[in-house]
Amino acid sequence: MFVAVPPIMAHDLSVAQAVLSQAGPAGLPAYRVRVATAEPGVVETVMGPELVIRDDLGVVTQADTVFVIGGGGRPDVDERVTKALREAAGAGKRVVGLCTGAFVLAQAGLLDGRRATTHWHLLDELARTFPQVLVEREALYVEDGPVLTSAGAAAVIELCLHLVRSDHGAAAAAAAGSLVVAGPVRPPDQSQQTAPLSPARRDQSLAATRAWAQSHLGTPIALADLAAHASVSQRTLTRRFRAETGLSPLRWLLHQRIDTARQLLETTELTMDRIAERSGLGSSDSLRQHFVASLGVTPSAYRARWRSV
Repeated sequence: MFVAVPPIMAHDLSVAQAVLSQAGPAGLPAYRVRVATAEPGVVETVMGPELVIRDDLGVVTQADTVFVIGGGGRPDVDERVTKALREAAGAGKRVVGLCTGAFVLAQAGLLDGRRATTHWHLLDELARTFPQVLVEREALYVEDGPVLTSAGAAAVIELCLHLVRSDHGAAAAAAAGSLVVAGPVRPPDQSQQTAPLSPARRDQSLAATRAWAQSHLGTPIALADLAAHASVSQRTLTRRFRAETGLSPLRWLLHQRIDTARQLLETTELTMDRIAERSGLGSSDSLRQHFVASLGVTPSAYRARWRSV
């Protein structure tokens, strides 16, 4: 369920709907998506055509997850919206603020004492207007219990894919990402801003090197191997890798290995040693250590969870 608070960014709404509508096991839709607003009818947008939304806030009670989109960072959100959000949170529903939707959640009091983020150019305003919010400045999205927030644009896709992965597994998230032509799900604490490449380097993307690494996860890959594939020095590789992905090469590689292990645990009966080998995490002990550090659960517990779904 999306709650639209004018003015909304039509792009953020459309890409979030696209990800969720593509998600689901065995090709079946996993989510029923609806859009509501306080005053049904023509809704103001930012940098786009107006939208017509027919549902009012009464349908929010039917939702399991409530997304808030829009608001423009304004401090005068309709009290009907904040009341509906407080009631949804009180009923145990998951509440998500996309981009400036974080301001709406904050006005409803749902971010008090919680970690949250928004678009990078509004981070100072969020911190100044709502000092009780623990603003995360280096994050694509933040999950603090049942309340989630994200930056805008591409980060909206990242957060939606994260929810798909949490609800339906890494394989479903990878499939949904592929259908909307999005890359592998990135870690949430990746920086929103990446350093621009110099003009001389714009035609030298490391996409081919990342694709090569993803196809060779089952083999040891060192920083020198990545640099050799890209035909650059290790120092240049690290600088350009951070510029393109916001991560160091080896941290990016570890994230790909963990995500591959998640998919194997969900979809195969392979032993822990075999999964560790195929994902490039070495041994079952190493697999366990990385899972506990990254996800807070053991590989066995993770597999058991998806077997019970």
